[in-house]
Amino acid sequence: MKEQVLDLSAYQTFVFDCDGVVLNSNKIKTQAFYDVASIYGTEAAQTLKDYHIQNGGISRYAKFEYLITDILKKPLEKNELQQLLGNFAYEVKQALMTCEVATGLEELRQKTKQANWLIVSGGDQAELREVFAERGLDHYFDRGIFGSPATKDTILERELNNGNITKSALFIGDSKYDYQAANQAGLDFVFISQWTEVMNWQLFCQKNKLTCKNLINELGNE
Repeated sequence: MKEQVLDLSAYQTFVFDCDGVVLNSNKIKTQAFYDVASIYGTEAAQTLKDYHIQNGGISRYAKFEYLITDILKKPLEKNELQQLLGNFAYEVKQALMTCEVATGLEELRQKTKQANWLIVSGGDQAELREVFAERGLDHYFDRGIFGSPATKDTILERELNNGNITKSALFIGDSKYDYQAANQAGLDFVFISQWTEVMNWQLFCQKNKLTCKNLINELGNE
């Protein structure tokens, strides 16, 4: 993907990841993965935590399935998976209600009145919608808030096909998977760095010739 000069007026749609972009919640979820998996021992918990960091943006459903089938090497039992997901949701929910929100959302919305906004996240869709409504953030995202269990690839394909995402479109993310999903869907991409958990993100952005901003309040300030 070529390096972009971000002319915000050129975009019909802005697609935002949630964790690490709109909310400062990456570390919250990383710790929650460790805590929830710790019932299986510290080694399994650390392995899941490392896997989560290496696969930012992928849903919790896939990660807990990986814990059971690949780390613990057990058959996938629906009840066990649901218990893990429930414990994770309980641990994360209150933290999401109080964590830092990215500055500049209102200003960016005013700059992009011509465009549609939506969230496409690896977070649980029902949880995201509840948190965004309770925190008074949902009104920014007029075309919806979408998350797991559907993958980002699936969501982007679906929303493109039904006309909810119209091009030109810009995906604003903080993970390798965000970039891969955006690229696969034919969306431009900008990497947000301040809260990312991608190791050596500068090298990743340089290698892929990505536009990188510290926080979303820098968008449109070229």
